[in-house]
Order: sequence, then structure tokens, then C-alpha cells
Amino acid sequence: MGRALGTLGCCCLVLPLLLLPLPGARGSPHRPRRQPPPGGGRSGNGAAADAACKNRPLDLVFIIDSSRSVRPEEFEKVKIFLSKMIDTLDVGERTTRVAVMNYASTVKVEFPLRTYFDKASMKEAISHIEPLSAGTMTGLAIQTAMDEVFTEEMGTRPATFNIPKVVIVVTDGRPQDQVQDVAASARTAGIEIYAVGVDRADMQSLRIMASEPLDEHVFYVETYGVIEKLTSKFRETFCAVNVCAPGSHDCEQVCVSNGGSYLCDCYEGYALNPDKRTCSAVDMCAPGRHECDQICVSNNGSYVCECYEGYTLNPDKKTCAATDMCAAGRHDCAQVCLSNDGSYSCDCFEGYTLNPDKKTCSAADMCAPGRHDCEQVCVRDDLFYTCDCYRGYTLNPDKKTCSRTDVCAPGTHDCEQVCVSNGGSYTCDCYEGFTLNPDKKTCSRAITSSLITAEESCKCEAIAALQDSVTSRLEALSRKYILFLTRSSAYSSLLVF
Repeated sequence: MGRALGTLGCCCLVLPLLLLPLPGARGSPHRPRRQPPPGGGRSGNGAAADAACKNRPLDLVFIIDSSRSVRPEEFEKVKIFLSKMIDTLDVGERTTRVAVMNYASTVKVEFPLRTYFDKASMKEAISHIEPLSAGTMTGLAIQTAMDEVFTEEMGTRPATFNIPKVVIVVTDGRPQDQVQDVAASARTAGIEIYAVGVDRADMQSLRIMASEPLDEHVFYVETYGVIEKLTSKFRETFCAVNVCAPGSHDCEQVCVSNGGSYLCDCYEGYALNPDKRTCSAVDMCAPGRHECDQICVSNNGSYVCECYEGYTLNPDKKTCAATDMCAAGRHDCAQVCLSNDGSYSCDCFEGYTLNPDKKTCSAADMCAPGRHDCEQVCVRDDLFYTCDCYRGYTLNPDKKTCSRTDVCAPGTHDCEQVCVSNGGSYTCDCYEGFTLNPDKKTCSRAITSSLITAEESCKCEAIAALQDSVTSRLEALSRKYILFLTRSSAYSSLLVF
């Protein structure tokens, strides 16, 4: 009936030297539900003190861890413990039935509930159990108990008999498989689980697998030396009336056995009401109750942590880290997003200004005073600008400053005769004897109105007559010359013929 598992080295079972109260468990250290009967009845062989329980039949399964960390002499003490436990029980087909399982990396059912109904046979079988060596597969062992031991075919009595199903797990290691869900399933199926830790046993794992209340179902011993201590503890437990059994108390959440009576308690995140029976959720987000870095959200007796806007929850589910608020899709800036320690602000490209909504941008007047570095003229060009100069000046190579130009250089003015430079500009003028026309560019011959003498008038007339005579004679000579050329040309033609 063994189930093979991956080989995993770990430690095994057993219960030693002193029984210590469970660290962090609610209530006082484990106390018996009822003390053993006082004095009397002891026979000559001392059997009275060790008398078996008579009042409560059980279907009891021991699950013992036998990984390699248990030395041979220690494993022998484990078997002695099992034998002594059997001695304290009222073993029989109609009373308490016992099964023993052995596990490490594999699980072995040493004998099921249906095999033995007398103590001698059980103890003989226990004496022949051998350790399985490596691994601590506690979850698999509990699952095997549910699947292969707590069945009617293997000796478990029907549910109608109302016989308690009990498991005692003894281990000195940390489970190397998932035990929480398996143990929860077993408890849901009505199996009461006791967890016994030895030496290096992981207490958190014991608490996870055990039934409530934990201080009555989790035991710890430091060495294998005084395992008998547990025998008396379990005898007290199994022989007492279970005042916290379902239906026997009126606690809303947790029943804590207290001698022959009980007290009510509440789950973590709840507080006991004044009626001492019911519970109310406490504010788990009150200062000092939580360990959230930023925001605590109360959640029905518990809490979850959250973060401020611009932060995300770290994998530890408690602390927060700033997110990149300028990542795509995280902001509503029209142009430029500036990250700022978990927040952000918007900005604009050059040539734009941020609108009052602090998100969108509008084109700026780049030629407004103070926005440009042109010396004379700023020319806006969409989102940018260029510099220019006044008439009579030219733009320097730096594209910003201007220098005076020669406005009267050829081709740079439209004066007909004379260009006069005038401080970066010019005016037109005319030669002597001409006057400037109204267009201020062209010139006309000047008409003089001065008086001349009779002598000067005669000279002028004589000169004019001479000029006319010379002109006439030159015209006559020209006609004669043309006639001469014509006749000479005709004569030459006749000679040719």
C-alpha cells in the first residue's frame, strides 16, 4: 500500500523530553479535559493507574515519520511510544480500532483498522516496523490515510455509528509537499488531527495541519528521551469528555476546553462580545493592527493592503513602489509628461504654452517681446521665427543682427540720374539743367527764364543760321554722294556685259 514519492531528505518523527506549550497558541498550555481517577482500584501489578479508556471508541490512525534523520535507537523509542499508547486504549472490534502508517518519501500502511483487534497482535506488528529513510511527505501520508485507511473496506466504521475518526501525526521535519489543503480536506471530512512535533519540527506546519483549538491538538517535545510523557497526555485527552465537541457548546467560533468546562474564543480579526459566546469583526485597519505601507482596507475581520495613486503593491502585499506615471496610457498630457515621484505634471513642446487645464497646449507667439533675439525684425513662421532687417540694412551671418547697406549702390535704387544716401535710405536728385519730377525719381530739362541782351540774341541767331546752313549743305552733299554711288554701280554692270 506504499505510495512512491520523490526522494527528499528530511527528518522524522517522535516526541521527546519535555512537553512545551505551543508558541503563539490561544489559551493556556494544553490541559487535560479530565484528570485520571484518584487512587483506589490499583491491583498488585499496578494496572489500575494504566487502565484503558472505556468510555469512547475511536477509529485511530498513527502516522509516523521515519525519515533518515531518526537514528535507529530513536526509531525504537517511537515504536515503544506506539505500544504504550495501545496499552492505554480500550482496543477491540467494537471499541477502539487502530491502524499504523509509516512515511518518508514513500507511504506504507503497516496495518489498517480491520487487521488487529487485540493489543498483543498490534504490538507485535509494531515491533517489526522498519524506517523508510529519506523524505518527509506529510501531505501524501494524510491523503493516503483518507484514500486507503479511512474506508469501510479497510475497517472504518460507517458514519451512522458516529465513531470519531482520529489521526496522530508525529514528525520532526518540515513537510516537503503541500500539506495545508490536504489537511483541510481531512478535517472537512470529519477527521480530527493531532500534530506532534519533535526537535527541529516546523511549528507553523504543525499548526496548519492540526484541528482547532490548536493548543489542544498541537504538541512539541525537544528530544526523544521521554516519549512516555505524550502517552499520558493522549490518555487524558481520549478518556475525557469532549466538552468542545460539535453540538455540545454554544460558542459561535472557537471553543477552548478548560478542565471540565470550556471558554469561547474568536478567530483572528474578531473580538468576543459581552455575551462571551458570539464574535464581532474588529477594525483590523486601526493604527498598530496592520502592516500596510500606505492604505489598509478592512475586509470582514481581516484586511488587505493597497497603494496611493501612482504606486503599485509589491509582491509582499504590504509595501508600495512608485509607478512610471508617464508610461503610455497612464497620463492625459497632450504633449509632454514629466514624472514626479509617483505623480506627474504636463509640459509642452517648444513653441507651445500650457493651457489653464494643465494638460493641453496652444501655439505660442514666438515674436512676442522677450521670446526672440532678433535685433530689428522678427518674422513668425508657424511654431518658429526668423529675423529680418529694416530697409537699408542686411542680416548678418548670425541670422540675428543687422548691418547698414549702401542704398545707392548700382541696382539698389530707382533714381534716374543721381542717388543721395540718407542714413540707411536715399533720395533722388538731377544733373544741372534738369529738375526732379513729382515722382521723385525721374528728371526733366530745366527751362530758364533769365533775360538776354540784344547782342547775345544776335549771336544766338547767327549761330542758329550757321547751323542751319551747314546742315543744309551736308544734306546736299549726301544726296550727291548717293547719286554718284548709284551711277558707278550701273556703269560697272555695263562693263561686265
